[in-house]
Amino acid sequence: MGGMSVRNQSSEQPAGTLHRAGFACFVGRPNAGKSTLTNALVGKKVAITSNRPQTTRHTVRGIVHRPDAQLILVDTPGLHKPRTLLGERLNDVVRTTWAEVDVIGFCLPANEKLGPGDRFIAKELAGIKRTPKVAVVTKTDLVDSKTLAEQLIAIDQLGKELGFEWAEIVPVSAVGDQQVELLADLLVPMLPESPALYPEGDLTDEPEQVMVAELIREAALEGVRDELPHSIAVVVEEMLPREDRPAERPLLDIHANIYIERPSQKGIIIGPKGKRLKDVGIKSRKQIEALLGTPVFLDLHVKVAKDWQRDPKQLRKLGF
Repeated sequence: MGGMSVRNQSSEQPAGTLHRAGFACFVGRPNAGKSTLTNALVGKKVAITSNRPQTTRHTVRGIVHRPDAQLILVDTPGLHKPRTLLGERLNDVVRTTWAEVDVIGFCLPANEKLGPGDRFIAKELAGIKRTPKVAVVTKTDLVDSKTLAEQLIAIDQLGKELGFEWAEIVPVSAVGDQQVELLADLLVPMLPESPALYPEGDLTDEPEQVMVAELIREAALEGVRDELPHSIAVVVEEMLPREDRPAERPLLDIHANIYIERPSQKGIIIGPKGKRLKDVGIKSRKQIEALLGTPVFLDLHVKVAKDWQRDPKQLRKLGF
């Protein structure tokens, strides 16, 4: 028995301290700073950041490695009143996730007064009894200290009204890197004792293809958000190393399809003389190369998948 505890310890961890590992998820209405915060904590771009609601479709887990702990961030899609089948499915995913994580961080921007959307989520949270809830006040770099103090009091009140106690209320600015470490320090003690659940180098357990698809989708939404809010889905058909390349000059071929709902949207994505699609390719290729650490040849095609948001068969094919 004597040697048991030593085996789980990473080399940097002081002897005698407990190692913790577990799951946290950030919730909040669209644009509350959830993805930005995930990226700041993990230190690399993993969840896509976009100022459009519902762009984080997949449960992207960012992994924060520390000598004494491993914090795995589950990025659930925003909870919203469902209008489509896709919306309902997303909400189910959210509730199941909340019940399974060790701690929930509720992101509330410092620069916007609490609104009905926040109440809607807080009410849902009140129903999840056992999981500790931390209120994370984001975007603190955008307000003065008086506004921030008022927001902290309002959030404290909101918990009291709904009959629960926040485990912590923490102001952060992921952009200015303020308090991000402190937030990790506060979340770690809420995790169960456990050896690390993922190998040291992992930042996310999303298959690379899904992350590549997200980067392409983010680039494709850039600039056409008003015309095509979220009727874009991206499927990476294949990622293969180019055969005849010398080892020191590898090239990865990626073939991906951008799906839209209606033929009329094709022109919007492709742009005059194909310029927009070309820009999407250049922009996403740079990001994919940074993510995978290898040169990439990206082959993009735009296809129409009629009304995919409402069609269960299409939804399955597109990975939802």
